[in-house]
Amino acid sequence: MKNLLKRIDYALAGIYDASGLETVRKALCTELLGIDVLSFYTREPLEPDSERERLLEDALRRLAGGEPLQYVCGNTPFCGLSFRLDGRVLIPRPETGELVEWVLQNRQETGNLLDIGTGSGCIAVTLAHRLPGWSVEGWDISPDALRLAALNNELNGTDVTFRGVDILTNPQSDIKFDVIVSNPPYVTESEKLDMEKRVLDFEPDLALFVPDDNPLLFYRAISRFASANLTAGGSLFFEINPLFAHELVLMLESGGYHNIELRKDLYGKERMIKADT
Repeated sequence: MKNLLKRIDYALAGIYDASGLETVRKALCTELLGIDVLSFYTREPLEPDSERERLLEDALRRLAGGEPLQYVCGNTPFCGLSFRLDGRVLIPRPETGELVEWVLQNRQETGNLLDIGTGSGCIAVTLAHRLPGWSVEGWDISPDALRLAALNNELNGTDVTFRGVDILTNPQSDIKFDVIVSNPPYVTESEKLDMEKRVLDFEPDLALFVPDDNPLLFYRAISRFASANLTAGGSLFFEINPLFAHELVLMLESGGYHNIELRKDLYGKERMIKADT
């Protein structure tokens, strides 16, 4: 085990800080190479294994090239569940988990819920898992993302219905939803200058960016849809760009929503908003 860890350290020197390197060590050993957690922490000796050797060499090459750890390992934990991941979808962030926990507060036993821009399905699948009496749908424009979301639905034993829908085309629905939640694209093109290279190089632009001159593009479309398709007293939840939080409040107020509430994430940024019909 010690030799294995030395190889990881040597290959990734200068790419990760000490904390990040320990995260990478554990993920590669336990998630990618299948070493149990106890053996990892006790540094038990390992027998040579050609398959592990191949997996490790490939992983170190990809990580050295800047590819995110979650894509290299092929999965990530989220809200107590495990999700398969690759470059077809965004990597779930802790802030999105905070949004999920907010949605879960004070929910009735049954209802209809829609996740718009579902990506990996992390929001929809987690909510379906935690709200077993609810009917949950996940929409996305990307067929590739929907295929991965369906796999995560199957692996986590949930019953989410996924549909290929472009929310910008003013879609219609026969269902009235009690909750609509979305983490839509909200990073403006000009913000690319401040972003990590591994995000720009590997995560899908389709799920990240909006034009500088129309930063609320998806929020306008989703709020219009929600105003017509939420039940009376239903709730709309968004993950948001903190730079446009107050513009979004004004937009929702002008759209007839009430009980509008902003919340900060664990980093102290205004990252979530809730509005009721």
